[in-house]
Amino acid sequence: MKVAKHLIVSGRVQGVGFRYFSQETAQQIGIKGWVRNQSDGTVELHVEGSEKDIDTFKQALKDGNRFVGVDRIEEGEAEDQAFRSFDIRY
Repeated sequence: MKVAKHLIVSGRVQGVGFRYFSQETAQQIGIKGWVRNQSDGTVELHVEGSEKDIDTFKQALKDGNRFVGVDRIEEGEAEDQAFRSFDIRY
C-alpha cells in the first residue's frame, strides 16, 4: 500500500549534495516526490511509496555518505499527490 510522508531532515544537509544524494537514493529505491532546502538549514522532503520503501529510504538518508550527516528526521503524514518521479525543488 502506498503512503505519503512529509520529512524534515536536520544536520549537515545543506552545501554537501544532500538533495542530489536524496534524489539518487529515492530513484534507486523507487520513492517518488521532491526535496528542497529550507532557509533554516533543514531540508524538506515529500516522499511517496510503500511503508517499507520509505523506511529503507529514511535509513539510507541517516547512513548518508562521506559528506552528509543527518542528526534528525521529523516525520509527518502527507497527502498522496501521485508523483511520477523524484525531483529537486529550488
